[in-house]
Amino acid sequence: MEQNSIRIRNKKAFFNYEIIDTYTAGIQLYGTEVKSIRANKLSFTDAYCLFINNELWLRGIHIAEYAFGSYNNHVPKRDRKLLLNKKELDKIKRKTLEKSLTIVPLNIFFSKSGFVKLEIGVARGKKQFDKRESLKQKDSKRDLDRAMKF
Repeated sequence: MEQNSIRIRNKKAFFNYEIIDTYTAGIQLYGTEVKSIRANKLSFTDAYCLFINNELWLRGIHIAEYAFGSYNNHVPKRDRKLLLNKKELDKIKRKTLEKSLTIVPLNIFFSKSGFVKLEIGVARGKKQFDKRESLKQKDSKRDLDRAMKF
């Protein structure tokens, strides 16, 4: 199995937010969490990122307990620290403070070296009419693709 083949997307984030900038961050995990991610036992529901003591943390992501984890299993909804360099952290913090933007997790995947990476995005929330417009564009693109097949 190819290392880079596992990629889990947060579809809700792309629908609810306008992504302005993206960053790739490492994430501190326990061994059973990595095994659960390899088994696609992950949910982005209500996940977001926040700064605590100048460190970026991921909150609300649910990584299910590993089936063969025994007493070494992890807590499914714990806060997880994101690993970025100081320049990136300062840049993200500045953007979120001055423009009232938020930080949302977009994708989780395995790097070529086998580490779990999280793609985060600095985003602005979409209004209701923006969401309707994106649905219309998606439907029209689907109709065009169908018409091109015939």
